[in-house]
Amino acid sequence: MSGYDVFEVPVDGGVLAVGRWSGGPDAPVVLAAHGITANHLAWAAVARALGGAVTLVAPDLRGRGRSNELPEPFGVSAHADDLVAVLDELGLARVALAGHSMGAFVATTAAAEHPERFGPLVLVDGGLSLPVPPAADIDAMIEAFLGPAIARLSMTFASRGDYREFWQAHPAFADSWSDEVDNYVQYDLVGAEPELRSACSRAAVRTDGSDILLNQRVIDAVQAPATEAVLLWATRGLMDEPQGLYDEHRIGLVDLDPHRIRVEAVPGTNHYSILLGEPGASAVAREIAVAAS
Repeated sequence: MSGYDVFEVPVDGGVLAVGRWSGGPDAPVVLAAHGITANHLAWAAVARALGGAVTLVAPDLRGRGRSNELPEPFGVSAHADDLVAVLDELGLARVALAGHSMGAFVATTAAAEHPERFGPLVLVDGGLSLPVPPAADIDAMIEAFLGPAIARLSMTFASRGDYREFWQAHPAFADSWSDEVDNYVQYDLVGAEPELRSACSRAAVRTDGSDILLNQRVIDAVQAPATEAVLLWATRGLMDEPQGLYDEHRIGLVDLDPHRIRVEAVPGTNHYSILLGEPGASAVAREIAVAAS
């Protein structure tokens, strides 16, 4: 790869921080959207696995990372509009788009609302909505679903080492820690010792989580764009439990167009390691290279 940098893009309310792993001079550009409490460094292992074949551009989505001071509007459509602003800043007409977890919903919505700007899509353990019980408490559902990932948003940490230990105790990372994971985790911190905290905005998480669970336009977006897509799903879950977010039965409940959307399991991965570890990062990189070609 030619290098890595972070640049800023003007958007509604301020500037969006955007990471870029540059490929060779003729490398195609692919845009990538991270998960609900993540940041752009979630894509670092995938960028490495791409080996310069693609220039991977990944923003800190509004309310996260170094974009955490951007104000409302939050929500999936707002993120899609911010991705369009990134393309405009780079002078790009249309690119392939990847998304992990919530970022996959951002990808499907962006392609549905701006079909002239985005496609094909690489959806990584996200993009298909899960069933929500009637009259569900959305805040409780988000907290139960995300577990430690959202619990940390109301916590402070005395040192960077303490934050590292917090994440190393997470079952999804217990056996797959790496320098890339460490950089991703440390980038999330703002403030100063002994009052370090996550950069992620709880308000943004609540709005985005509600969109994924309740907004029918977001839920249906995976069926709307007239573009090809691949859905890669992890066989294990957010806490590395044997049941992943998806399985063949759950995917079969959604009326996906088999001529447009290809579905593949990535064995040996959980919701996080499918992006941040191996063999997940290499599987995602292969599909991104195909989408960009």
